[in-house]
Amino acid sequence: MPPPVAALATPAMLRRTDPVRGAVERLARTLPVREDATVLLDFVEDDLREGLDALGDVQAHFYDLLLALHRETLTPVALMNAGENLHVLQRLEDLNEVVTQLRRRLSQAAGMIRNG
Repeated sequence: MPPPVAALATPAMLRRTDPVRGAVERLARTLPVREDATVLLDFVEDDLREGLDALGDVQAHFYDLLLALHRETLTPVALMNAGENLHVLQRLEDLNEVVTQLRRRLSQAAGMIRNG
């Protein structure tokens, strides 16, 4: 059985297909080589992925709303069902938390660059 495609990919190819990984690697090149910087980079990568995932869920919710509003028959029940999505509210809270964490973590990274 041939190796998986990802196993054949070069690091440059992976960065092109994974913008989060590429961005974190770029940040890593500007930070000092220290354990706390490595930990910070892991958190930044996790936060970026979580934020993009939450944003995708919010975007999907709005897409679903548009589909519901374009249906031929709009009923009160259909409108209520389309607007009722507790999951998207949770994802918005997640997004708010991630944005706050990224702000703090990027501030930490900036301090490491200055104090490097």
